[in-house]
Amino acid sequence: MKKMFNNRFLCLFIPALFFVQGSCKAQNERLDLKSKNNLNKITLSLTEAGKLSYKVTRKEKTIILDSPLGLTFENNDFTSGLSVVKVSPIEEKREKYELKVANNKVVNHVFESKSITFKNQKGALMTIDLIAGEEGVAFRYKFAEKENQTKVLKNEITGFHIEQDAKGWLQPYNKAGDYTPGYEDFYINVKSGDPISGARNESVGWCMPALFNVNNAKSWVLIAESGTDGSFSGCHLQPDSKEGIYSIAFAKKDEKFTLPLPDKEAYPESNLPWTMPWRVIMIGDKAGDILLSTLITDLAPASKIEDTSWIVPGKAAWSWWSHPDDFTPEMYNKFTDVSASFGFRYTLFDAGWEKANKEGKIIDYALAKGVKPLVWGYSAEYFEAEKRKKRFKELAEMGVKGVKIDFWCSDRQEVMGALQGVFEDAAKEHLLVNLHGTTAPRGWHRTWPNFVTAEAVLGTESYFYEPRFPEKAAEQNTVLPFTRNVAGPTDYTPFALTFRKYKRLNTAVHELAMAMIYTSGVIHFADSEEVFNSLPNELKDLLKEMPATWDKTEYIIADPGKSIVLFRQKDNLSYIVGINGTNSALPVSIDLKKYGKGFSKFRIISEGKDALMEFKVESNQIASKWHYDIASKGGFIIQFIK
Repeated sequence: MKKMFNNRFLCLFIPALFFVQGSCKAQNERLDLKSKNNLNKITLSLTEAGKLSYKVTRKEKTIILDSPLGLTFENNDFTSGLSVVKVSPIEEKREKYELKVANNKVVNHVFESKSITFKNQKGALMTIDLIAGEEGVAFRYKFAEKENQTKVLKNEITGFHIEQDAKGWLQPYNKAGDYTPGYEDFYINVKSGDPISGARNESVGWCMPALFNVNNAKSWVLIAESGTDGSFSGCHLQPDSKEGIYSIAFAKKDEKFTLPLPDKEAYPESNLPWTMPWRVIMIGDKAGDILLSTLITDLAPASKIEDTSWIVPGKAAWSWWSHPDDFTPEMYNKFTDVSASFGFRYTLFDAGWEKANKEGKIIDYALAKGVKPLVWGYSAEYFEAEKRKKRFKELAEMGVKGVKIDFWCSDRQEVMGALQGVFEDAAKEHLLVNLHGTTAPRGWHRTWPNFVTAEAVLGTESYFYEPRFPEKAAEQNTVLPFTRNVAGPTDYTPFALTFRKYKRLNTAVHELAMAMIYTSGVIHFADSEEVFNSLPNELKDLLKEMPATWDKTEYIIADPGKSIVLFRQKDNLSYIVGINGTNSALPVSIDLKKYGKGFSKFRIISEGKDALMEFKVESNQIASKWHYDIASKGGFIIQFIK
């Protein structure tokens, strides 16, 4: 009897054992997601204590080490005691769309997606959405249940664990103050876990996007966020990154500058349902893969503007850089004349334009010249909805075609909401938007295509204000295309040749090339009428035909901090443009026949006798092997010609 019982027990126990082990194995397998090409993978894990983490691999090599996940609310905790409730089937999604401002106009990407729902010890549910595609992976937290009571998020423990000794380029997140945070600091070359040093201002963290060279320098990864709207604050990374764990940080309560914001903690808060921003991890074998990635816009909501035909990228003359203290109608009109003579679609009237318009009708003058006026405004004028709508309507009735809104200096949730209102209300009046003194974009130029550019960059105005800028500018110009410009269009205001307080060290052609390295829906050229008129005819023609967006881009050289060479196409125009970020000449070799198909010649614009102020223009037959030494802090532009 005993023997029979034992045999029966074993017969029952052994299948049950295999069932439990099989369930565990299936559950572990279901907590990961691979891209359709099987290269990129994100894997979630739960400890026995119910603590959640994730890791990311590419080609089975680690990109992000085990990193924490979880949220702490005012009255609820999702950092431990979690268990899996439901795993959705894998769903394939396609994001196919066009961007008004882009390296590559048409985007067509396929993603694998799934959602995993967890339960905490109180029985409350939290879902994590996963996405995996050829350019990387992403995840976001979501609360699907409906509840009217406001939820206050006290902490997000999400981290990004970067391997020891990995190097990266990170920008300090400046403490709130006069004109900060504004994402206007240097990108610093760091090693994983390094403390903040070398910042322009006191800093309380690191900005996103954050770039790292991982997997023993065989892979690149850019950490960013997408889809931030009025339901969440803009986020950065905590200053303490010991052991290489970079954790999410919210905006600070003192990020107010002159905006009418309440004096309270700036924790994200919302009623339920609540879908939070995407945590984005772009991955590439080469840094150029990061530069060309559209994962941030892939994850952003689709365009909310049905008819975008009125949104046309272009170039603008801009008086402030060369004449910062001259607000006379004559000066504004002079730069309108520059736009008209060079075929620029726009002219920008910066601070002080209202008085000049009353005295000299500068808007009417521009319109009569066939040039579309853009005007400067102060953020406080556009923060409150009714005041903003009234102002936009007034500007549109005056004939204004776009607004440059300055001095936001905050990532607080209220500001994120106001920016969405700015995009929407401006679109209703057919106005373009340019943000200055602002946070970095987060995929918004897909959702609101009238958002054509933003500052959030240490641009050429720094020749007025930052003593270290001349020495570091060339290096920064070879880092920003892989970081800030991946997040969205960048108003660097290129082509600043006239010397300012801190004398420029980059060559003149390096400065001109920046207009073709960065993407910006409106390129605001910085310098005087005299400088424009002194240019050789070939350069004048280049400025007239130069596109403000691109149909196709390929990287030829992509080495952050050192050099960048891009092939660009728009309609029937083709260029190769390159810059050197170092203090030594850089030899390059390019197969021009590969990129110059359909053309017989090329024109190269390089350094003249006085490299800081002059250009040299030469034309040659296209050759398969073209060798060139890019000058120290120099550059070149190749135009393919028939």
